[in-house]
Amino acid sequence: MAHLRGEEKSAYVRSMFQRIAPRYDLLNTVISGGMHHRWRRRAAALAIERKPRGDGRDQTRALDVATGTGDFVLALLKRGAPHVVGVDFVPSMLGLADAKARRRRRRDRVTLVAGDALRLPFADAAFQWVTSGFNMRNVADLPLALAEMARVASPGGRVVILEIVPMTEGGVLPRIFRWYFRTVTPLLGQLLAGDREAYAYLPASVARFPDVEKLATMMEAAGLSDVRHQRVGFGSAAILWGDKPG
Repeated sequence: MAHLRGEEKSAYVRSMFQRIAPRYDLLNTVISGGMHHRWRRRAAALAIERKPRGDGRDQTRALDVATGTGDFVLALLKRGAPHVVGVDFVPSMLGLADAKARRRRRRDRVTLVAGDALRLPFADAAFQWVTSGFNMRNVADLPLALAEMARVASPGGRVVILEIVPMTEGGVLPRIFRWYFRTVTPLLGQLLAGDREAYAYLPASVARFPDVEKLATMMEAAGLSDVRHQRVGFGSAAILWGDKPG
């Protein structure tokens, strides 16, 4: 698992999320103490505060990349996005997102599409707002995924990423969080989802992921400007956002 690259990593991630999809929402809530909902709301607000330029008739749509069970889609709708497209390459996740949107009576404002974050099936500059939550650690090619998000953002649009990030600071609290991720998270995965391996992947993927400053630099290299970030969850996660020039 630690050395997976390219298509091998993509296949592993797709299979893993297909397995854990039925318990995905429950585990997210338990592991984060329910804070992941608050983080998404904050990330959605940071996206939607970037208003469309011009008449906005063709660009008042949002795209959520690797949408999973659709929580980010619903958060964007609640913040005022007229329509949200969710894309994911895991069929069971899309099925859960569809059911969730129907229960919330939002299905008429949601389009769900099967697709890969590395090859987004959309035209250039198609969306005013582009988001992704807890996905960038899982992609096989991070620079390409960021470039794809920037590509489909319209000039003057905004890209927002919410991700668990390494806690590089010293002190007691970072040590506690690292112990929690390495020890407690796989145990919770075993107890609640019957899949210790999938939840051992979480701390391993965080440990290998770039720190916030490096990720911000990579977003700029992908073509975004004025990239900023905000740590949440006592520093265990971060929201990063940048604007598409033009």
